[in-house]
This record gives sequence, structure tokens and C-alpha cells, in this order.
Amino acid sequence: MVEYDKRLSQAIELDERYYLNTFGRRVPFCPDHGDGIWLYGTDGKRYMDMIGGIAVNVVGHARPELTQAICRQAGNVIHCSNYYYNEPQSQLAEKLSQSFGGGRVFICNSGAEANEGAIKLARGYFHKQSKPRTKIVSALMSFHGRTLAAATVTGQPKYSQPFAPLPEGFVHIPYNDCDALRQAVTDDTCAVMLELIQGESGVRPATAEFAKLAAELCERTGARLIIDEIQTGMGRTGHFYAYEGYGIKPDIVTLAKGLAGGVPVGALIANEETAKGFAPGDHGSTFGGNPLACAASLAVLSVYENESLVRKAGQLGRYTNEKLRHLADKTGKINEVRGQGLMIGIELKSDKAVDIKHKMFDMGFLVGSVGANIIRLLPPLIIEQEQIDLFMEKFEQAVAEVL
Repeated sequence: MVEYDKRLSQAIELDERYYLNTFGRRVPFCPDHGDGIWLYGTDGKRYMDMIGGIAVNVVGHARPELTQAICRQAGNVIHCSNYYYNEPQSQLAEKLSQSFGGGRVFICNSGAEANEGAIKLARGYFHKQSKPRTKIVSALMSFHGRTLAAATVTGQPKYSQPFAPLPEGFVHIPYNDCDALRQAVTDDTCAVMLELIQGESGVRPATAEFAKLAAELCERTGARLIIDEIQTGMGRTGHFYAYEGYGIKPDIVTLAKGLAGGVPVGALIANEETAKGFAPGDHGSTFGGNPLACAASLAVLSVYENESLVRKAGQLGRYTNEKLRHLADKTGKINEVRGQGLMIGIELKSDKAVDIKHKMFDMGFLVGSVGANIIRLLPPLIIEQEQIDLFMEKFEQAVAEVL
């Protein structure tokens, strides 16, 4: 084993001996503590977190309002059975319903669980009318989670085929292909499920034409429109929900990742009509909507309101994109800069994304990579312009040295 600090070496040894090998060899970094946009490793070194736990740490690390809310709630009640009413859960449901313009909320533990619930709700909606529909249309290269139905609706066979037989009724079409969408959505379609920016395939936005056509076809056929906002939601694109920037309104939206700033939580929100798909006993979750996670979510939403983080994400996202496009023109080594707000994909002209990621790590910056040639940025929304400038200075250096 390469010589690391003692704590990191021990973590690697235990991981390789005992943890199920689902992640392989990871980046040799083990965080000890954080402060805002910074993470400090067990070796004492400081890193600027430009991947934010993959869009999770929206208010940064060790945010006082969040940690205080967690501690306060943990000192009262951490878990409450669904046999009883739960004050933080009902308060969070109100907040999320209002964010959607009205509707019903179910709170769960993860994005995959939220998407599983959305699939069940859409099918339940038609079953309750004695007019069952099962076909759900989604896009190739999408990503909706790792559980069996969520992996099946995901348009990447590598996530589902090894675990066949798979749930039936899922159809995949090329992303942004309006002709394919028209052919796929019929009067027998149960739902269309889309990300408006595909994150895991390299930060690829939907065209306005494709998004609006999906909404129109669902309206025409009665199919439910499900928008997966697990990565694009919580203000990351400069709108609280990415669909707002497209001028459409889904029947169901799913949230997770940044919803509680790092505490596991997910949610689905449905309009009143679609919510008829669930009756008492149709769905549930032992830990979903627990008081601790809901209190954390309420604290995060309070920070959003007090600091206008959605507007800030839009402004700083435009600033970052402009700086990156200038760098692309200057160096000729970047093929394209994609995304909205603080959800950014940088497509390189060579297959050196992993090398760039490692170089940035050596310089004290955490970034993500997708495939061979895409760098992904999903920083906390509390980031400041001067921190972006520092990142850009080092990123330009990494591009010059690696490419």
C-alpha cells in the first residue's frame, strides 16, 4: 500500500477487507472535518470541495444552523413511527407543497426511493381508475437510481442488465429526440420520466423543444409527467426546480441529495389529481420522514430563504460558465462547457478527465469526472466569487500541465 497518514491507511485497509466491493479503489482522501466550502483530510490538508458530495452539501460543511437543528432534534426525538403524527414531517410537507405550487408530499430516505415511489404512484393513479397503464417512457443515458425499478427506468443497461429479470413496462428513447418521443407516448402510456439535465452522462441539458413536447404529450394522452430533480433541484440551476426554467409543470417531481444538506432524505411531490393514486396502505417507509431528517431539511430551507441561495446559484453559475468558456477559447483544449447554474460539465478535447481530477486533487481541489473526458462541478451553493476565481486559477494551471 502507498504510504498515507495512519488514519487514512487504516480506513483503506478496513475498506478493502470488509466493505462490499461496489466502489473499487477510491480517491485516497478521508475527510476529518469541514468548514463551509472546505474539507480537511485526516492528513490535515485543506481541499476546496467543488463536487459537494455530488450535489448534496448545498449549504457547505458544518453549517451552524444545520448542525444546531440536528443536535436539537436528536436531543428530543430522532425517530417516530408512522403510527403517530410528526411535527417536523408535517412542517416540511407544507414547505415542499408550497414550493411546488400545491400538492401532496411523501418523504423518504433517498433519490432512488423517491423515484420508486413516483413510479408506483403513476401506475396506482391509473389502477385506481380501473384503467391500468404500465408503460413508462424514459431517456437513454439517464440515471434514476440503483434499486431495481429505478435502475430499469435508467437508460443505461450497465446498471440493470446484470440483475435481470427486470420489471416490465419501461421504454427508452434517445434524449432530445422529439420524433422518438412522439412515437413512444401514446394513449396507453402511464408516465414519462425525465431529467431536464442528465447529470451522470456528462451534464447534458434537455432542449426546450424536447421538454415542452414531453409536457404537451402527457397533457394530450393523460400520461403523468415525472421530472427527476434529484440532482437539478434545490436551486442548483438557478431555479428551485429546473422545470421552472423550461416553463413546464410536471405531475410529479422527485427530490433528494441537497434537501437536508447531507442528512439522508428524499421526497416526491404530486399534484392533487395524481396523488389519488395512493390510498392508505399503498406506500410507506419505516425511516422516511423521520423527525431528524425533516428538522435538517427545514434548517436547510431556512438558510436558502435567508441567503437567497437560488438566485445566488444562478448568478455565480453564469459567472463560472463565462470564465470556463473564456478558458476554452484561450486554450483550445476544451470542447464544450455545459449545464445551468452551479451544475457544470466541462468536456475536454482529450481523454484526460481522470488525470485532471487527480491533478486538481494534488493541488487541493475536489472535482468529479464522468467517463474519459468530462469534468463535473457541483459545488455548495454558498460558494463565493473569490473562491471561484481561485478555483479557475488552479484549473487553468491543471489544463496547461496535463493537456
